[in-house]
Amino acid sequence: MGIKKFNPYTPSRRNMTSSDFAEITATSPEKSLCVSLKKNAGRNNQGKITVRHQGGGSRRKYRIIDFKRNSKDGIPATVKSIEYDPNRTANIALICYADGVKAYILAPNDLKVGDQVTSGSGAEIKVGNCLPLAEIPVGTLVHNIELYPGKGGQMVRSAGNSAQLMAKEGKYATLRLPSGEMRMVPILCRVTIGVIGNGDHNLVNIGKAGRKRHMGIRPTVRGSVMNPNDHPHGGGEGKAPVGRSGPLTPWGKPALGLKTRKKNNKSNKLIVRRRDGKAIK
Repeated sequence: MGIKKFNPYTPSRRNMTSSDFAEITATSPEKSLCVSLKKNAGRNNQGKITVRHQGGGSRRKYRIIDFKRNSKDGIPATVKSIEYDPNRTANIALICYADGVKAYILAPNDLKVGDQVTSGSGAEIKVGNCLPLAEIPVGTLVHNIELYPGKGGQMVRSAGNSAQLMAKEGKYATLRLPSGEMRMVPILCRVTIGVIGNGDHNLVNIGKAGRKRHMGIRPTVRGSVMNPNDHPHGGGEGKAPVGRSGPLTPWGKPALGLKTRKKNNKSNKLIVRRRDGKAIK
């Protein structure tokens, strides 16, 4: 993937960049693997806004991704196309199994049209193949990691990310996640080999407000420019400081840096080292 720049014929175009979509080989998705998405603009079933700054945006269909990779064990599949997915940062690959069944998977780097991928125990250690951690050599880069055997991949699913298998001991394998956290995962959990593609996604510069609206994201107003009755940061003459011991949400709850993780979280025992470098006590 590369980054495409634009001639600055307007001020917003000057710094705008986008993907050149060089990896994409199909312009329309597989209809049998698409479902409609209903827009709710951040509102609940009472019509009240429960998530701010959402609304509008381009229409899009949801592509059904096979995160489990356990329905066709041992059956080889051929990559038919690499496609853009508006619902995630990573590109997706359309695969067709030998028995004719089609599915979408996350597209790793170096996976090309015509390649063969396999899932299940005994699969080759090759990019795009999915198999249990117990059969993968230490040091391998993986993605789409299950937390519970058979549940489907939950971790490391965004563009350019990968985790590294650091050790295997007993019932657990130790992985180094993209955040730097070291975490144990049951050794029977499945992962996919390779690094997720579209790694230049984080270099894209949105460039203008309208492009954010196309994504369904509405403007965010700073609390410091509001009135005191609208936000704890509001009020004052000219530019005023927060005026509190720390930043607050519009509803007076501590924000920006407050740790919200439960101290007695059940998964603490599976975290070997936190992403800040501290060991779990």
